[in-house]
Amino acid sequence: MKNIIQNINKAFDHRIRLGIMSVLMVNESADFTTLKELLGVTDGNLASHAKALEGEKYIVVEKQFIGKKPNTSYKATKEGRKAFQEHIDALEKLISKT
Repeated sequence: MKNIIQNINKAFDHRIRLGIMSVLMVNESADFTTLKELLGVTDGNLASHAKALEGEKYIVVEKQFIGKKPNTSYKATKEGRKAFQEHIDALEKLISKT
């Protein structure tokens, strides 16, 4: 029997990473505050999980100033979109097998 979980991506194991990628799949970008509010997480949790996705090259982080206020925004990379879609497809296949 084929390993039915082989295409599930460990980078998306955590609900916060899953949430970040879900938001970025349907939006061109999202800023830190928006993600924090949508996901209901702390600054530290969001920052650490975003850093993990950035390390996988699944998202890019853009820092800039709007007026005198810092603004951090996130975008899913082409590689990240592909990996996340493959992850979702694997989950759907897993569900349909049970």
